[in-house]
Amino acid sequence: MTVTPRTGDGGASDRSGSGSGSGSGGGGGGGGSVYYANCAAARAAGAAPVRAGDPGYGRHLDRDGDGVGCE
Repeated sequence: MTVTPRTGDGGASDRSGSGSGSGSGGGGGGGGSVYYANCAAARAAGAAPVRAGDPGYGRHLDRDGDGVGCE
């Protein structure tokens, strides 16, 4: 259950931001305030599946590239 808060400029390609596992902002467009290090963290936070545009979405969570992570 690891939700990793990060700080950054909000426009970086890794979609870094700061948060505690919940919040607002679209991870799909960059600048989201939520970051899940992996699907276990997203599931623990009750956020899985994470869709493109949802807070916390990241390409590293979407193995098949269909816009839905941790499915």
